[in-house]
Amino acid sequence: MTSSPTSTFDYVIVGAGAAGCVLASRLSEDPSVRVCLLEAGGPDTSVLIHAPMGFAVSAPLNLNNWGYETVPQAGFNGRRGYQPRGKVMGGSTSINAMVYTRGHKADYDHWASLGNPGWSYDEVLPLFKRSENNHCFGDNAYRGTGGPLQVSYLRSPSPINDVFLQACEQTGLPRTADYNGEQQLGCGPTQAMQAGGERCSAAKAFITPHLNRANLKVVTGAHTERVLMDGKRATGVQYLHEGQSVQVTAAREVILSAGAFGSPQLLMLSGIGPQSQLQAHGINTVHTLPGVGQNLQDHITTVLIQRTPRKDVALGVSFSGIATVVKSIFEWRNKRTGWITSNVAESQGFLKTDPSADKPDIQLALCTGIVDDHNRKTHLGHGYTLHVTLCRPKSRGSVTLQSAKSTDAPLIDTAFFQHPDDIATMVKGTQIGLDILKAKAFDGYRGEMLYPVDRNNPQQIEAFLRDHSDTEYHPSGTCKMGPHSDPMAVVDAELRVHGIQNLRVVDTSIMPTLTGGNTTAPTIMIAEKAADLLRAAH
Repeated sequence: MTSSPTSTFDYVIVGAGAAGCVLASRLSEDPSVRVCLLEAGGPDTSVLIHAPMGFAVSAPLNLNNWGYETVPQAGFNGRRGYQPRGKVMGGSTSINAMVYTRGHKADYDHWASLGNPGWSYDEVLPLFKRSENNHCFGDNAYRGTGGPLQVSYLRSPSPINDVFLQACEQTGLPRTADYNGEQQLGCGPTQAMQAGGERCSAAKAFITPHLNRANLKVVTGAHTERVLMDGKRATGVQYLHEGQSVQVTAAREVILSAGAFGSPQLLMLSGIGPQSQLQAHGINTVHTLPGVGQNLQDHITTVLIQRTPRKDVALGVSFSGIATVVKSIFEWRNKRTGWITSNVAESQGFLKTDPSADKPDIQLALCTGIVDDHNRKTHLGHGYTLHVTLCRPKSRGSVTLQSAKSTDAPLIDTAFFQHPDDIATMVKGTQIGLDILKAKAFDGYRGEMLYPVDRNNPQQIEAFLRDHSDTEYHPSGTCKMGPHSDPMAVVDAELRVHGIQNLRVVDTSIMPTLTGGNTTAPTIMIAEKAADLLRAAH
């Protein structure tokens, strides 16, 4: 092992994604506190990161991406799912669609009701506001300005968005002034993590402006192997860097922010987790925690793809489409406007398949192009895609070890459609999505469906869903937050790992239940709260 005189810090944070970047930034605001941030991927220098549309190219090519796959899914008739996760500074916020969605206020009240004091909506709302510099609405009861995270409407949205919003209204889904404000139910233009026509990742918002801090050390290309333990106390981490194993010491605490797959994997590799997993791979047991890697939840989505004769409103594969992209590249370079500023998922909607429900159970996203199999299947022509996403899945999967080697990917079982209510709700949501696509507003834009499906044939819709659904990229829950009395809880309400000293988990994995919407905003909030908890504890 190698070490150096500067290898002792107050805090060592594993993972520079949405949570790790926020946490490192907030903790290093105190110049007397030494912080080390470790990221397995490289720096976020690629133009494919900063040019918003770049993710449509980088994600299918597995650039800056762990590129995980699930185990074969029974709910998909044995098909494997794809699980892209960011492997770069900024984590998945550097390769995602930049959608800023907080979820429903009831999500957080539910967390608090499960025995997690301090996590109710009223208590976490100030944390959402603190991180945000909102260009859409300014400062009000729900939204914040002055924070490092830039949130804005798209600079150059496609005209197809107004058509979609009209179609939603024609089918009974109203517009909402702010789906992150008082009322989530309804439709509206996407609020994106962008500023000046560029992506605003967690790294760009929270780390890049502070790289000159003497008390903040950021190490890229650092693949963490395990947490170092002294009995049941975390003392540091061991990581691979430039072919060498390096150890770094944490005088106060180690924080895992490696995500819903990485954090449980590291806990198990460090001897903390289900006894069966540790024994199966010859890992010495430090502390038995049955919930590590369990409770995996993910938003499942399907793609309703409509061809269009209107090449002006949707990108596509044609001579004119290629010419448009080339011109757009120069427009973006010169003005930071045009198609390259698109996040593709340009409009959002939240609806209830059961009118008597207290909150939406389906999220819609209108994409300004043909998006098939995570953009890995290319089709000639132009079209638009409606994502229909299940907000609160009842299925529960798991993350387990493939081996005791940290460089081997974990085994990911999302258990998609395992619970019968999930497929039933998705069938209803798909029917509503088809109604929207058939609404009068789309009459001048609608071509043939790429995968035709009969709105009034639930069996055909179910078969379509099993063939064409996959992740909406929001895995969570694998280091569940809950009281010690909950046998499946991994961390307590202060995100401390049960039974272990000086070790916390801070990322989407701590969610007891998945929020109803994209998960970047909640993850940033979780890290803001963790920073407060750590400052109070030390």
